[in-house]
Amino acid sequence: DSSVGMSRCAGMVLLVTVRITVPQVSCWYSHCMRGDVDISGRTADLRDALIDIVLAEGFADLQMSDLATRLSCSKSTLYAIAPSKEQLIVVAVRTFFRRATERVEAAVDPSAPAKDRIHAYLTAVASELAPASPRFFADLERFAPAGDIYRQNTEIAARRVQELVVEAEPGTDARFLGTVARLVMESIHRGDVSRATGLDDSAAYRSLAGLILAGLSGP
Repeated sequence: DSSVGMSRCAGMVLLVTVRITVPQVSCWYSHCMRGDVDISGRTADLRDALIDIVLAEGFADLQMSDLATRLSCSKSTLYAIAPSKEQLIVVAVRTFFRRATERVEAAVDPSAPAKDRIHAYLTAVASELAPASPRFFADLERFAPAGDIYRQNTEIAARRVQELVVEAEPGTDARFLGTVARLVMESIHRGDVSRATGLDDSAAYRSLAGLILAGLSGP
């Protein structure tokens, strides 16, 4: 069973986390490992095609032999990217979130008012999560080395949104709204919002952006 194998091998996967600081915006998903940036050429193309498969279908049931067939390559070529299926999945997940981080950062104008940055930030997060299927998020919950990338950076992003809310309208109400935003983001990550509302993570972030801005614009 591939899911059992994944849990057995989880302790073998080395996770190195970093935080990249960009003025006025936190690095969403900045705890992604960066070693894969050295991959290039045909290997990089295969990794990118793998990312598309993982996002669309999840990864718990994927087998190396099936991946090699679908990607028109040998298993040894895949093992050149990472030495095991588990580590290959971590490479795919961290690359997806690393790229998402860069695009979210680029979407936020550091000179814009805090309200505009909140909207840009959460809307960009929603856009980046849109390609990810429910199966992908479900598999993240079951495979800690990959799920930790999402969890750790959701916590960082939530704190940043809370800071922006307080910056937009200092005061007790703003602090309360910022706390609510953080709790909702953590609930989105845990899957609580999806189970309760049927919204996927992308749609939930869009709704959260509207909720926060409505609260800041209220009396």
